[in-house]
Amino acid sequence: MALAFLGKSKLAPHWGAAIAATLLVLTTTAVGVGVWQRTRPQEALANLTVPVTAEDLTLRITASGTIVPIQTVNLSPKTAGRLAELYVEQGDRVQQGQVIARMNNDELQAQCLQAEANLKRAQANLAELQAGSPTEEIAQARANLEQTQAQVNAAQARLDLATERVARNQALFDDGAIARDRLDEIISEADSARANLAQAQAQVRQAQQRLTQLQNGTRSEQIAQGVAQVREAEARLKAIAVQLDDTIIRAPFAGIITQRYAEPGSFVTPTTSASTTASATSTSIVALANGLEVLARVPEVDIGQIRLNQTVEIVADAYPDRVFKGRVRLIAPEAIVEQNVTSFQVRIVLDSGRDVLRSGMNVDITFLGNQVRDALVVPTVAIVTREGQTGVLLLDPKNKPKFVPVTIGPTIGNQTQILSGVQAGDRIFVDLPDEVKRQASQD
Repeated sequence: MALAFLGKSKLAPHWGAAIAATLLVLTTTAVGVGVWQRTRPQEALANLTVPVTAEDLTLRITASGTIVPIQTVNLSPKTAGRLAELYVEQGDRVQQGQVIARMNNDELQAQCLQAEANLKRAQANLAELQAGSPTEEIAQARANLEQTQAQVNAAQARLDLATERVARNQALFDDGAIARDRLDEIISEADSARANLAQAQAQVRQAQQRLTQLQNGTRSEQIAQGVAQVREAEARLKAIAVQLDDTIIRAPFAGIITQRYAEPGSFVTPTTSASTTASATSTSIVALANGLEVLARVPEVDIGQIRLNQTVEIVADAYPDRVFKGRVRLIAPEAIVEQNVTSFQVRIVLDSGRDVLRSGMNVDITFLGNQVRDALVVPTVAIVTREGQTGVLLLDPKNKPKFVPVTIGPTIGNQTQILSGVQAGDRIFVDLPDEVKRQASQD
């Protein structure tokens, strides 16, 4: 009869050291039992056996998890550009709406001033249309046309120069002589010069229309056009003001700056706000997080025993001697399959430990399940196998170890529930006499 003592756990894999007791291979013979009976005092049985007891048990489901932020976002600008100022450091706590950083906005400031001037000009033009066209106004309009034409000529010269610089630096970039950032800056200058030229040309057309209107006299259609020009200038000014506001990076919610990715002068671009990949964060400015929770992965076989608001015990690798409390906040409706293992994500609210736990820490989690009344339990080390069958060694009326098949339930701590096979009060062996062990080793 070949027997093996073992510890067997369904729900507590990390208690393997406690559960996996010494494995003993026993070949019992009549001679071995006889030697033991003759040499072992009767009172020693109390040290080798324990009674099957009935206790109230709380089922426990174990899993592993990680401390993660409740909210997290990588902050980046709406449009690509140079970071001018960064006002926070890693670890700083910020409030919702607080200014985090400012992008370079010199060009937008200039466009804003120009838009304000255009609005004033459109408003003045409308006022003149409504008031009539005196001779001195016609002369002023002619002078304004000449001035705006001069601005067009200057803008065209700047565009020609910028276009030539783009061509030269493109060749240098192709030869590897300059960096891509430098080429982008030169191309941006050319685009700005092109926009300035287009704007100056538009001003020339407006000045020409203005002169023509004054020379031909004011009509209702011209006044309506003047009103439209004022509204257009107002809209343009408002659009630039929005772009200027977008260069100010603000915190979307209160939290802590967990990472700082850029420094003033860095070229940053829009990114996926919640991405954790290196390619996304490399062009972000900072990472902002709020709150902490536990993200656990529960095996598919155990997910049916998890419920909302269920009490959870949490032990972090960094604090192995402390047990933190939590509650189940969310159970994912869809499973995750990794390396052919199916599990469900479960999010847990921290009721304690928020002052010491940190994002990214690994934790062991125990979900406290239903309570079983009067469950029959035995020490896990008393569970043995014989020819693949699970059982215990029962103390029979002749004080001999008798193998009895049992059906086991969950293992909780160093105890295992017995569903059938023994009764409360039965004494079972947790160890065998030295004589029997020696006889087994000799055989």
